[in-house]
Amino acid sequence: MFQRKRFKHRSRHRGYHRHSNGNGQNRMRPDVFSNGQRKNNLRPTQSAEKLLEKYTSLAKEAMSSGDITLSENYLQHADHFMRIIEDKNKSKVENKIINNSTEENKNLEEKK
Repeated sequence: MFQRKRFKHRSRHRGYHRHSNGNGQNRMRPDVFSNGQRKNNLRPTQSAEKLLEKYTSLAKEAMSSGDITLSENYLQHADHFMRIIEDKNKSKVENKIINNSTEENKNLEEKK
């Protein structure tokens, strides 16, 4: 017969008002830039190779200016991205080996 509505609808504009901090300005959300665009926290903006180059050059600059602590900090960042690159290369090699062995097994089975 007739279906009942399970959920009550909100009254007009209820729940859609803007939040403000009291002085008429809107609150800034932590995931929004000052120009209103959203930040993308899910993927890096640069590749690991580019970030390695960036932090290595920043470390050299900091060392040449005499800031050893900042240089060490940048070198630790560079080391992190070096490890990421090494892991990525290692997994590529392993995948190649696995793919080659499966292709060889298929070729052997076809010859039988």
